Amino acid sequence: MRVPLSWLREYVDLPATETGRDVQAKLISAGLEVETVDHLGADLKGPLVVGRVLTIEELEGFKKPIRFCTVDVGQANGTGEPQEIVCGARNFAAGDKVVVVLPGATLPGGFAIAARKTYGKVSHGMICSSDELGMGDDGSEGIIVLPPETEVGKDAIELLELVDEVLDIAVTPDRGYCLSMRGVARETATAYGLPLRDPALLDVPGPNAFGYPVKVSDPAGCDRFTARTVTGLSPEARSPIWLRRRLQKAGMRPVSLAVDVTNYVMLELGQPLHAYDRSLVQGTVGVRRAEPGEKLTTLDGVQRTLDAEDLVITDERGPIGLAGVMGGANTEIADLPRSRTDSTGGTPTVEHTTTDVVIEAAHFDAVSIARTARRHKLSSEASRRFERGVDPQATAAAAQRTVDLLMLLAGGTAEAGVTEVIAPTAPHTITIPADHPDKVAGVAYGRETVVRRLQQVGCDVYGQDELIVTVPSWRPDLTDPNDLAEEVVRLEGYENLPATLPRPPAGRGLTSRQRLHRRIGRALAGAGYVEAPNYPFVSEQVFDQLGLDADDPARRVVRLTNPLNDEEPALRTSLLPGLLGALRRNDGRGSHDLALFETGLVFFPREEQRTAARLPVDRRPTAEELAGLDAALPDQPRHVAAVLAGAREQAGWWGAGRPADWADAIEAARTVAAEAGAELVVRKGQYGPWHPGRCAELAVVVDGTERVIGHAGELHPGVLKTLGLPARSCAMELDLDVLEQAGDETPQAPGISTFPVATQDVALVVDAFVPASDVEAALREGAGELLESIRLFDVYENAGQLGEGRKSLAYALRFRAPDRTLTVDEASAARETAVALAGERTGAVLRG
Repeated sequence: MRVPLSWLREYVDLPATETGRDVQAKLISAGLEVETVDHLGADLKGPLVVGRVLTIEELEGFKKPIRFCTVDVGQANGTGEPQEIVCGARNFAAGDKVVVVLPGATLPGGFAIAARKTYGKVSHGMICSSDELGMGDDGSEGIIVLPPETEVGKDAIELLELVDEVLDIAVTPDRGYCLSMRGVARETATAYGLPLRDPALLDVPGPNAFGYPVKVSDPAGCDRFTARTVTGLSPEARSPIWLRRRLQKAGMRPVSLAVDVTNYVMLELGQPLHAYDRSLVQGTVGVRRAEPGEKLTTLDGVQRTLDAEDLVITDERGPIGLAGVMGGANTEIADLPRSRTDSTGGTPTVEHTTTDVVIEAAHFDAVSIARTARRHKLSSEASRRFERGVDPQATAAAAQRTVDLLMLLAGGTAEAGVTEVIAPTAPHTITIPADHPDKVAGVAYGRETVVRRLQQVGCDVYGQDELIVTVPSWRPDLTDPNDLAEEVVRLEGYENLPATLPRPPAGRGLTSRQRLHRRIGRALAGAGYVEAPNYPFVSEQVFDQLGLDADDPARRVVRLTNPLNDEEPALRTSLLPGLLGALRRNDGRGSHDLALFETGLVFFPREEQRTAARLPVDRRPTAEELAGLDAALPDQPRHVAAVLAGAREQAGWWGAGRPADWADAIEAARTVAAEAGAELVVRKGQYGPWHPGRCAELAVVVDGTERVIGHAGELHPGVLKTLGLPARSCAMELDLDVLEQAGDETPQAPGISTFPVATQDVALVVDAFVPASDVEAALREGAGELLESIRLFDVYENAGQLGEGRKSLAYALRFRAPDRTLTVDEASAARETAVALAGERTGAVLRG
């Protein structure tokens, strides 16, 4: 909302010394977001005057039309002689009043004006356009042509109100009343402690039976509709300069008198209005929901197919406007006479000029208007206000203000008939303890201060210790006691709140889940991974790209009612889509050696979906209420995932590097499991996006039951091609919540022994299909308690030496006793027992 300071002073008697910066500081202190203060005309310097064009000479021989003009500027040039000016514009004629800048002046942007020779003539100044004066879009092209009655020689800086300060306010959704001069003036008056001249306090005639017929079929969507009729508008009437300038300063383009007046009143009172050409409206004006498939061509010239939830304005033909959003082209106001040529090719005839209008001022349901505007991708000044909440009591005043201005500026006559359709609603009241704002802010305001501040907001307040507060009609955002407390706190000044640190109860710290989350992040970062958090939103097509089966549980998603992106309407069930997207983006930007990780929540719908109850704000929710809220939420387990591409180790003078492979993804999973204190079971697997021959299934044992918690390995080439990922990319994903259940959070210090270790190597030949993990498990169990560690250090395959379909697995076994030095016989016996059990379970034989 752009607020000209000169306009604001009409409603609040601000001190003459107050600048825009001063008002900005006051409003910011009151809780409004005043982003900037624009100083219009700050670098403008006169003389800038009104002139009358005396003669125009067309100069020939140039690439574009050039005119040599003489202009009467009165005594502004010091001589009273006509001013000679060269101009290229053609939208003015001899006798027109124009704006002339004389030598010695400076235009916005530091453009100094001096007499200069151009096109063979000396030009003593310029005839100005609105752009050259920094006025913005005035709805016309070329030179400013002033009304004929404008006095020659008059100062144009004052006439056009070129010097002003404009506050640019970012109005938050809960302060829709500040999308009007009335609302901002109310906040300004409160901030300065000055009285407000409310522009909505008008003498409004009561409704009668002679008004324009209106039928509201959907009172829930439209609870108020006021219609007024003005006839006999002068076709020659144009918006006066002051009206056009206020619209321009507020960021709107002047269009025509009737439209400009409705826009002006909307900016002044915050009530959107619409003017219909009465001669084009057929029969009763109605308000109803659209019928599916109905068509309406809006004022922007687009034909729109309406939805059954759209609220529309109708006449006997059908829709003539999209309620609260935009009017229809079939009842558009015609500002100037429009001509047409008849079918015989004869003389053009006047088609139509609007002289009679029907003024609509209505109050529509905020949610309905917001959905319609988004459905049709048609945000307008009217919809912005309706969806944030408009004062329903202001409709009659806005209609009366529009009628008064049309009568004043266009010579119209207001018909005696006044139509008001009202669906009665009771005022909203809130009961609040008088000391509630004190408890919220931690400051002793006292009852008198609370009552005074609420009354300044516009509330009616009754009661002593328990206050009964009636909320004003222009504040639909005030619904709860805490809303009222916020009003008291902000008006008393957020800067006056004491700075205090919260005092957490003793004995509370991070939960075990939070500690695990932090340890895993540190461990992966230490292993060379970079954390890459992603948005939790996905498209359902990504599951096809990942190659998931049609019945895969990951395809059951939670869909958002109002997604940020229509192409990603679901919450993720896996971290891989976002992480692989980050991998693709970074690879496309030149970073080819990548190792990324993320820890975060994934979301699964519950079997029985419940609706969340609205929690109270005047007290702490009970345990039952919180449990009901949790039951309505989807399941949200925490996962960890990692992806790799390119080189895992760089080549250099120290030797050759190596690319990342499936083993690195598995090692990342082992790193995570180690931080959780869990034993990870790794075996061959096959799932979704992973390569079937290079995929490991990862499991843990929880309460005696083995549970699969994820997969790791190299991604399938088809998935890499579909997603545009680098070749041989690898990935890992685990369920952290299940891993935490399987782990032991108690820190285990590493054992330190003073006795030497006995190392025994063993090479076993097994069938090629036997997993190395099965052989390792058998060796570990057979070796017994003396085994300190086991490591696979070599895998060898040679059909000539080992036989077809056979492989050799070489392990290093480390034995140590906690209380003595092992003998060679003890270490050898443990090794032989381990080999025997491996042979029994996997068919392994010692390699000769």
